[in-house]
Amino acid sequence: MKISLGCKPLAIPSPVWVIGSYGSCAQPNIMVASWGSICCTTPACVAVSLKVSRATYANIVEHQAFTVSVPSRDFLFETDFIGNVSGVSVNKFSATGLTAVRSNVVDAPYVQEFPLIMECSLLHMLEIGSHTQFIGQVMDVKAEEEVLGENGLPSAEKISPLIGSAGERAYYSIGKWLGQAQLVNNWLAENLFTCERLADGADIDFGNLEFGNLPLVTPDCFKARKS
Repeated sequence: MKISLGCKPLAIPSPVWVIGSYGSCAQPNIMVASWGSICCTTPACVAVSLKVSRATYANIVEHQAFTVSVPSRDFLFETDFIGNVSGVSVNKFSATGLTAVRSNVVDAPYVQEFPLIMECSLLHMLEIGSHTQFIGQVMDVKAEEEVLGENGLPSAEKISPLIGSAGERAYYSIGKWLGQAQLVNNWLAENLFTCERLADGADIDFGNLEFGNLPLVTPDCFKARKS
């Protein structure tokens, strides 16, 4: 039975991003933001929402740029510290022992030790209410070679990023790989929802199915049922 929780932004999970910017006298600063996401493919853009009271807010407005550093679970304690102190009174890089690197494409720093970086030029600002959304055009992505998958792109499993749960104000890590989205979708579209065996809500045995030359790896919980 569903219980109404009211009008709250309880999307789960949310990313745990470390936003880099320059403050006064080119002082590098970082903060943790979870109100963020991909928002456009062409041009490549991400969005992050901040309160006007945050030092990062003024920094981004002044320098028209920010970075997104994605921490792995190995940096849980450093990330939590970054999210709980103000850059106005504390040099978070010095306090955590992390290394600030000046981006070569935008006017903002990023965290050297974190495996995935997005360097963004400010494209739009939208005042929503308690938060202002900053939309950044991704000018470059930098990733450690060891976190790249076979396709040459970042692998969530190899990065092992932190994720957040808004209602709990808690950190989690990702679970196991379940399957390739396009691989599974294609098979479902062609076979699953037209299969007569679903007429009575019967389960489908995925055990030995293959799609093209690739095996269809089945998670334990993956059961097909009548739509």
